[in-house]
Amino acid sequence: MSDPHRHHHAHHHRDHHDRSQDAHAHHDRSPAARWRRFAHLLAHRLTPHCHESADKLDPALEASAHGLRALWVSLAVLGATALAQAAVVVASGSVALLGDTVHNTADALTAVPLAIAFVLGRRAATRRFTYGYGRAEDLAGIVIVLTIAASAVFAAWTAVDRLLDPRPVAHVPAVAVAALAGFAGNEWVARHRIRVGREIGSAALVADGLHARTDGYTSLAVLLGAGGAALGWRLADPVVGLAITAAIVLVLRDAAREVFRRLMDAVDPALVDRAERVLGEVPGVRGVGELRLRWIGHRLRAEVALVVDGEATVREAHRIAVAAEHALLHAVPRLSAALVHADPAPCPGEADPHLALAHHAPA
Repeated sequence: MSDPHRHHHAHHHRDHHDRSQDAHAHHDRSPAARWRRFAHLLAHRLTPHCHESADKLDPALEASAHGLRALWVSLAVLGATALAQAAVVVASGSVALLGDTVHNTADALTAVPLAIAFVLGRRAATRRFTYGYGRAEDLAGIVIVLTIAASAVFAAWTAVDRLLDPRPVAHVPAVAVAALAGFAGNEWVARHRIRVGREIGSAALVADGLHARTDGYTSLAVLLGAGGAALGWRLADPVVGLAITAAIVLVLRDAAREVFRRLMDAVDPALVDRAERVLGEVPGVRGVGELRLRWIGHRLRAEVALVVDGEATVREAHRIAVAAEHALLHAVPRLSAALVHADPAPCPGEADPHLALAHHAPA
């Protein structure tokens, strides 16, 4: 019943316009400009307004900016790691290290679609995209899953090819050092992505962080392959390459599951329980009917039907609805807005007020 973000946008736009006008008048010091500035300032002071929402950065925009910073930092770290590993691959011919390098490169490049999604998610809603562009983050998740699948296919193909045509691995110590570098770079990126992803509520960023962590373990597997090659086992390198492929497939399964759940509007049931409990404690609420939560990007939206006193006035029912939304915004992390509908408590002998809608309900 209320949308605080619409008011926030209006205040932000007005204050930005006011600052632009003041800056323009500051550069023009003519008498006419001074009079316009005085009139504008007087009107601004006498017009009722509020700066509280305008002076604070929108949480969704702040979260997107935080996610973007994490992506660019991780892209730089993984890019440098992959370049160092690629140089060793060329010198050594290690197929296990090649698979790890390709996977690290793919992991670094997944930051690009996710960054585009974060930028799109910051755009305001329009009359066509009335919920905004937050779903772009879920589409980026699909791109990430497809990228992981492609890297698994490539790693498997190179490992099988080397099994059929074994070749010695040169510069084994360099391969070992490159494997350790891959583990260190991936583990740092994993911790950074997971921490930021959990802070802003981005399942795609958390999944990408878990992906990077598994990449670190595959780098350690490359280290085992280098050890086997040093001991004279020629098949150690391609066998480890196949093990890396299996690890990538496991990551693919987990990432696909997370993306599928977001696309199907799945939420943690504990959030629903918390929301119901908080709503039931709002003064004036006699019961909680339908309650729905859904992710749009890394922000949550809620739709709630509350039962209130049937004799309550429209203003009283609206006050209860606003109080309910306010309580939800404080209780449910990363909730951006809630649409609250008030239903009158049933009276004996009274027909169901929703009876006229019954024939529209799905079978």
